Amino acid sequence: MDKVFKGLICINVEVYVDDIIVKSYSCGQHEADLAEVFEALRKGNMRLNSDKCVFRVQVEKFLRFMLMHRGIEVNLD
Repeated sequence: MDKVFKGLICINVEVYVDDIIVKSYSCGQHEADLAEVFEALRKGNMRLNSDKCVFRVQVEKFLRFMLMHRGIEVNLD
């Protein structure tokens, strides 16, 4: 995953084992960020499982974190 997403991790992508989070500050930027991620996936010959894909998440619990429009925060629960 580090090799496939080199240059994107910690900028607009977070990778946890086999989970990928694309984070953006605006809807317009999110489309460009997704295009970069999909291109990296194509170059790395990787495929996504459509049953596990979720798009346009405003606030979501992920592992021990809260994914919010402000960024990724620790879930105190």
